[in-house]
Amino acid sequence: MKISVITVVYNAENYIKDCIESVVAQTYPAIEYIVVDGGSTDRTISIIGNYVQNIAHFVSEKDQGMYDALNKGMALATGDVIGILNADDMLAAPNVIEKIAQAFSRTQADAIYGNLNYVNVDPPYKIIRKWVSTPYTPRGIVMGWMPAHPTLYVKSEIFKKFGNYSLLYGTAADYELILRFLFKHRIRAMYLNELIVNMRVGGMSNANYKQRYRAFLNDLKAIKTNGIPFAYVTVILKKLRKLPQFFA
Repeated sequence: MKISVITVVYNAENYIKDCIESVVAQTYPAIEYIVVDGGSTDRTISIIGNYVQNIAHFVSEKDQGMYDALNKGMALATGDVIGILNADDMLAAPNVIEKIAQAFSRTQADAIYGNLNYVNVDPPYKIIRKWVSTPYTPRGIVMGWMPAHPTLYVKSEIFKKFGNYSLLYGTAADYELILRFLFKHRIRAMYLNELIVNMRVGGMSNANYKQRYRAFLNDLKAIKTNGIPFAYVTVILKKLRKLPQFFA
């Protein structure tokens, strides 16, 4: 089983080395690593150049944002399974991809997801909060549940059947894709109770109150589009579900 891992990046010279090296360190041999750069103007491209032997495909050109870049990466992917690793994130251990591959091999799952730690920006990466997930149910989606997107690995045939990331939902494009796959089309998603990703705190949707409000509206739009009842309740519960992460 070949697993394609896609990293999209723009001006991340402080983080991209750690990201790439967490992929290079993986024990699983059949990884296709794809890096899509948005035309960085800092040292990002030169740092990536140090790892050309470990990267199957590298693209550097202007794009329409993170999800457009991810779609570009998916167009290049030839793996049986596709996952993403954000440029400022790191795979949590060298055997993460191996465990994901094993989970696919022993189950009939269309998608595998796991746990995520939010860590501070600089080493030694103190844990700020933990996203410990639970098994998927359609009712969980209605109650605001979702898997941690950076831990989600999906069979490539699912993307071909149900589409890639839509550019109509802003920073909620990943949430919309999850709702479309898990709730609307009821793919078989399995929870792997393992730490998959260490994610640096921050993010596009949480920079300021204006962006948080826009993210709220995009979440609501994604929920309504995919036919989830009680949309306003779901979007509020989605926010509230994050609170226990600070005490995990």
